[in-house]
Amino acid sequence: QVQLVETGGGLVQAGGSLRLSCAASGRAFSNYAMGWFRQAPGKEREFVASISSSGDRTYYGDSMKGRYIISRDNAKKMVYLQMNSLKPEDTAVYYCAGDGSYSDYLRRIDYWGQGTQVTVSS
Repeated sequence: QVQLVETGGGLVQAGGSLRLSCAASGRAFSNYAMGWFRQAPGKEREFVASISSSGDRTYYGDSMKGRYIISRDNAKKMVYLQMNSLKPEDTAVYYCAGDGSYSDYLRRIDYWGQGTQVTVSS
């Protein structure tokens, strides 16, 4: 069983930055592709970014490209999301997610964190 715990959310002004962290439990973390999703009020959950199990490949949603950076530290069992140039429309609950299928890329979601709120004021 894998547990994911996100931290780092908060209130930030437009144009600012935040770094989200996701702490994972479980011995097989380094074999899991990981990702971030977000969900704004009244909207569907949206893909933000993903990273391969080794960390050498990353993928981003269109509106995040050039502003967000996903990274991981397998020794620490951590995944990070650096968010820059934040906009009010980035306001959402951000969720860490993991693929337990040992795929090198994020194919399915087996594990979800509880989410962390990010609010961007204009």
